[in-house]
Amino acid sequence: MELPGLTRTLWIFTFLSVPVAGYPNGKVKEACSSMRPLHGHFPQPSPVHTISVNVTVFRPGDHIKVSLSGPVFEGFFIQARNAENLDGPAIGSFILADERISQLLTCGRVKNSAVSHTSKSKKNHVEAYWVSPTDAPEHVQFLATVVEKYKLFWVKILGPVISQPNAPPLTIPTSITPDTLPTSQPVSHLTKSFNASGCGNTKFCIRNPPKCDPGAADCFFLSFKQNNHSMLIEMSGPSEGYIAFALSHDQWMGDDDAYLCINEDHRINVNTAYLSGRTPPVLDSENGLEDISWRVADGVVQCSFRRNLHLPAYKGRFNLDANYYIFLADGEASEGGLIYKHNRQPLITNGMYNVTDSPKDVGGSRSPLLLKVHASLMFVAWMTTVSIGVIVARFFKPVWPYSLFGKEIWFQVHRMLMLTTVLLTSIAFVLPFIYRGGWSERAGFHPYLGCTVMALAIFQPLMAGFRPPPHAPRRHVFNWVHWSTGTTARILAVVTMFLGMDLPALNLPDPWDTYTMIGFVAWHVGIDVLLEIHSYCLIRKVEVIDDDRIQILQSLTSAEAEGHTFKQIMLTIYICGNAAFLITFLTAIHQV
Repeated sequence: MELPGLTRTLWIFTFLSVPVAGYPNGKVKEACSSMRPLHGHFPQPSPVHTISVNVTVFRPGDHIKVSLSGPVFEGFFIQARNAENLDGPAIGSFILADERISQLLTCGRVKNSAVSHTSKSKKNHVEAYWVSPTDAPEHVQFLATVVEKYKLFWVKILGPVISQPNAPPLTIPTSITPDTLPTSQPVSHLTKSFNASGCGNTKFCIRNPPKCDPGAADCFFLSFKQNNHSMLIEMSGPSEGYIAFALSHDQWMGDDDAYLCINEDHRINVNTAYLSGRTPPVLDSENGLEDISWRVADGVVQCSFRRNLHLPAYKGRFNLDANYYIFLADGEASEGGLIYKHNRQPLITNGMYNVTDSPKDVGGSRSPLLLKVHASLMFVAWMTTVSIGVIVARFFKPVWPYSLFGKEIWFQVHRMLMLTTVLLTSIAFVLPFIYRGGWSERAGFHPYLGCTVMALAIFQPLMAGFRPPPHAPRRHVFNWVHWSTGTTARILAVVTMFLGMDLPALNLPDPWDTYTMIGFVAWHVGIDVLLEIHSYCLIRKVEVIDDDRIQILQSLTSAEAEGHTFKQIMLTIYICGNAAFLITFLTAIHQV
């Protein structure tokens, strides 16, 4: 049997190792405006690479040689811009000098207006030729972004300014200091943990578990506090990797506005991303976030930022004054800042909310309702009804031999419980297919074993319909097949529940769920063994009485009566213990 913890670990690293988008092939059109790599890291402040040109004066149509050189680097991105507006669009076009290491890109409406790398091959010098357009501004400055390695890069390195003949002197500064670097994030450190005061009164809060305090070891917290036309957002949660939330129009991943706080070497990078589907997020180079602050302490990541209610200039940012489902997720991140898919189901609010409406303090669920019902019905069926039905059929034939509606009581109870098991299993079986809209490819062996259990559960009553009479020659064959099929179904059901408890869509608390399920199995086996020993002792007692030929009917009747009483007491104890285990699991499912 595969341990749930091991299953989760293998599943994460085998199937879910999906990094944030990087561009080793140089196709970085998403960075045309900011010139910032989408790596989720901060750029270096002091450039070590230089840009040079072969002339200082140009005319429209001239070909200007542009060179980038310095310590060995992997990636680069070169543009020319109006020296009086370095945040403006790219100007002019380029011609390649070496197609093996560089390629042309189109930024905006200007074809071939940027040059980038073709691979991660090491290089320390690249060249290209810039063709000045007919409508070139009076002063042009060359800019470059250089990536030495994934975490080490420089953005908008300033090159020389070239000017047209008779152009007036350039009067604005041609340097960008760290304080005005357009791609930097002004960040500060939070001096203390968030608190939940004001939740439901002055700010909209989402907490999991409900009513937990942000900063606690198990508390995930998200709050929205409006101030005129902007919103202060606070997010907190235990994670060694990242925490994130997303605004969504439905309860499925895709077409979502996401915000991520990524823990890298105890430094938090705050990023936004647009989730286009069940694919890795592509971090935005510009996000419109302000007043960014963060804190990492005792394994808890906290970050806060402010954004305007409306950000029409930023693609993928939703208006905050509308109704959305809100997702809250966490996951792992590598040392290089690559993030992996969340290893458990995100928390999803139970309804759609407008965070600008009256403040609320809400929770949510990390498991969809249909899957909760699926798990609950399976637990009822394969922990309770089937287990009690087996105990009754095996040990209570002599205790309840009386007829009820033409059949012995024990048989009627057994049949009712087994048919209930089949009914509950059948209902539970279809729910995941309804939720997923088909087969789940990411649930491991769980769905395959579940289908096997469903088939065996249906086969049992069908086979019982052709049961031979008690003294028929083939009755012992039926008894053996009936017992072996039922036992196989029960064993596979327990294994299936073991695997299902740690799937991301349910993910009961681990290792509590494993130990509790082991406790239930031990409880059932213990009661079964105890009743077997008791039955054996009772049979031996009757055999001794018969062998000694002591025909004392009163003694035999007394022994049987004593045995019946013991079995009834044990059945009562078993049902109570079984119900306790069931209620424990159902409560855990409800709280997920």
